[in-house]
Amino acid sequence: MNPSIRIGTLVGGHDAVRVIPQIMQHGFESFNLTFWQSTGSLDLAETAKRVRDIVDEHGITISAVSVFGNPLTGSGDNADTLASWERVIDHAQLFGAEIVSGFTGRLTNQPIDESIPRFKEVFGELARRAADRGVRIAFENCDMGGTWQTGDWNIAHNPTAWEMMFNAVPDENVGLEWEPCHQMVSLIDPIPQLRKWAPKVFHVHGKDATIAWDVVKEHGVHGPHEFVWHRTPGFGDSNWADIITILRQNGYQGTIDIEGWHDPVYRDELEMTGQVHALNYLKHCRGGSFVPNPV
Repeated sequence: MNPSIRIGTLVGGHDAVRVIPQIMQHGFESFNLTFWQSTGSLDLAETAKRVRDIVDEHGITISAVSVFGNPLTGSGDNADTLASWERVIDHAQLFGAEIVSGFTGRLTNQPIDESIPRFKEVFGELARRAADRGVRIAFENCDMGGTWQTGDWNIAHNPTAWEMMFNAVPDENVGLEWEPCHQMVSLIDPIPQLRKWAPKVFHVHGKDATIAWDVVKEHGVHGPHEFVWHRTPGFGDSNWADIITILRQNGYQGTIDIEGWHDPVYRDELEMTGQVHALNYLKHCRGGSFVPNPV
């Protein structure tokens, strides 16, 4: 196994004990456990023990535990999101994970600028809580349908917002959960962006995109025609060998965890076919299996 970058996939935290034994045989080297808005009534300590019993003997790691919701508002279905962040930070080390990730949240339908004070208040405290427990916080770069001016869920989808966020909360244990897909849907070239921001990338999601430039040139991006699709790695436009090279050049030793369930072709009965292809493709892009040098 290559010691510096592992290739894994995302698994729902509530389903981890059931799903991981079914798919780890395919060669996944890490798992990112995810929760949508709340960890609910799940006993995190017991779940961590059961998950570790499954993965430890196979040398598989839990790379990150994630909560995807809006911790800044706490309204509606997000009422438990902030408390879930706190619980996950408190239990991350039991999973063997040093990263807790998710969306920043956002003041609903306000410009990104308006969310920065609340972001500073919430994540300044969470960053201190995480640091006390040896945990790093990473924000996914997904826009969740939002723009600079309006939206919900997340402000961390644009590099200008990143600068504002990291100025507001300059803690060294606060960074990004990056993937090229979420930048490509905004027609951002992910390669120069990664080259600049790699030191702040704590976790990488393996998700790509295909941009139909012919549609963009004929119809633009505000018409009725789709112009971009989320893709499983190996089926999109990104050069993952370049991505992994840039990560290595910046000392990245984390994981690339495949975020499936988005590809328009490799879905439904072809979901795991696509994910296992991505797994083997990304292993190839990192240089294959680790081969020790002669002594």
